[in-house]
Amino acid sequence: MIISDDELLGLVLKTGLIDQKKFLEVATYAKNANINLVDAFIEKDVISDEQIGILIADHLKIPFVVLGKITIPDEVFHIIPEKVARKYKVIPFARDQAGIKLAMADPHNDEIALLIAKKTGQNVSRFMATERDIYNTFRIYRKELQRTFDKLLNVQAEKGTNIVATNVPMEKLVDLLINYAYQDKASDIHIEPQIKESLVRFRIDGILQDVLFLPKALHDQVVTRIKVLSRLRTDEHLSPQDGKMRITLDEEDLDIRVSIIPIADGEKAVLRLLASHYRQFSLQDLGMSPKDLQKVESAFTKSYGMVLSTGPTGSGKSTSIYAILKILNTREKNITTIEDPVEYRLKGINQIQVNSKTNLTFASGLRSILRQDPNIIFVGEIRDSETAGIAVNAALTGHLVLSTLHTNDAATALPRLTDMKVEPFLVASTVNVIIAQRLIRKICEMCRVSMTVSQEELFKQLPSELVKSHFGDTPSYRFYQGQGCKICHFTGYAGRLGVFEVLKISKEIKKLITEKRDSDVIVRQAIAEGMSTMLDDGLDKVIKGLTTIEEVLRATKIETA
Repeated sequence: MIISDDELLGLVLKTGLIDQKKFLEVATYAKNANINLVDAFIEKDVISDEQIGILIADHLKIPFVVLGKITIPDEVFHIIPEKVARKYKVIPFARDQAGIKLAMADPHNDEIALLIAKKTGQNVSRFMATERDIYNTFRIYRKELQRTFDKLLNVQAEKGTNIVATNVPMEKLVDLLINYAYQDKASDIHIEPQIKESLVRFRIDGILQDVLFLPKALHDQVVTRIKVLSRLRTDEHLSPQDGKMRITLDEEDLDIRVSIIPIADGEKAVLRLLASHYRQFSLQDLGMSPKDLQKVESAFTKSYGMVLSTGPTGSGKSTSIYAILKILNTREKNITTIEDPVEYRLKGINQIQVNSKTNLTFASGLRSILRQDPNIIFVGEIRDSETAGIAVNAALTGHLVLSTLHTNDAATALPRLTDMKVEPFLVASTVNVIIAQRLIRKICEMCRVSMTVSQEELFKQLPSELVKSHFGDTPSYRFYQGQGCKICHFTGYAGRLGVFEVLKISKEIKKLITEKRDSDVIVRQAIAEGMSTMLDDGLDKVIKGLTTIEEVLRATKIETA
């Protein structure tokens, strides 16, 4: 870091963002988790990355820039080769008559500034940007994957025919594939055999995208290489296999879960990338509003009760729980989890992997955890009556229990628990808060443009009363969308954030639960008490220019007509 921890302490105390007690808590967490102080501030949801950057830039009397919010011309960006940019953590972002504007993680680095001035014959103006912002902007360097692979394989053919070099560097090919997926922030790699070729797809921001076509002759070699790295049987082709591997990248040691299954045209491989560096989100990063954040914080700062996160698979439930666990993770607490699978390792937290072969289920694991003197327990998922009963009893006996449920919204989690034979009065007395969420794609900052939509057009997408309550009663409205560019793979979206509804269990709602009222009645009461639905939260994010109405409706799947 370009300033010392003591200097950073002085800055944050001076601004009143935190007090000394909180700072010492974060500093201890940073030391125990072996991460830098800035990352610890962000993980603990104390100060945002941008706030820290502005503080340090003001202290150094250097202008601050957020690269994620500006469009960088191609010819300017490529003034510096990628290797040099990564080494020095710098990015040229603008060029005018006055010279070149350079974003730097360390604006005191004279060497690179002088090098660029000498190379271009122009003055260099130094700006400060955070390391995270610079790292996220490096993806502009990513060349088209197909072209890179064709060059590596020395494919010289017209469309439809491939002549592959005899000595294919399979290790390089697989490493390059994983590296590209990592840089593109893909969560999964799908390698699918087809009749004439092999298709590679990346799941980026929840959507699968075709990125590469490989010659069919290479498919088996790629799958074999993945099996070797995952320590799976290379001679087994007719049965499903699951494994894991670890790849060393420049940024981190990347854990990957591997699943291979036989399909009609060969073996399909799916690789789940469990990246953590620069992908560790706080609740603010995930898009939770200050109002909802306050409700969640008041629930998880209690020493007992349940905090439930609900939503379908892939809605970010585990990410939200991990964000809470990182805030709660202090030396004086014993935190134990039982998960299937353990997706991210959290230093200082005891994480147990479910194993059906040894009869280590959620229920049996949870019983054992209760004999380990825990303060906080995270149950990966409440799937059955037995697990639900033990979790509720744990919450009743002075433990804070965090868990996830598969329900469509916050209110339906309550009847779901009673369906699992948990008495309504026990549900009412143990549940502190229920978070329901979905993930929506953010408009790409690099190609975002404004547009005007008439009221008539908007009425076709949303009920008139909803339009008027959120956007006002005017003939037209100004919204934003992404035009599509190289950075967002021409989708108009880059990155994701959550839409939330947070149901706080008030006295009135407790009464409704014990009376066994249905979820519709509970929802109406919660809204009367100030709860925003996921649709409301999503439309608020549309107003802020973060996403589009189409994306909110796609993710929430709410009937509007």
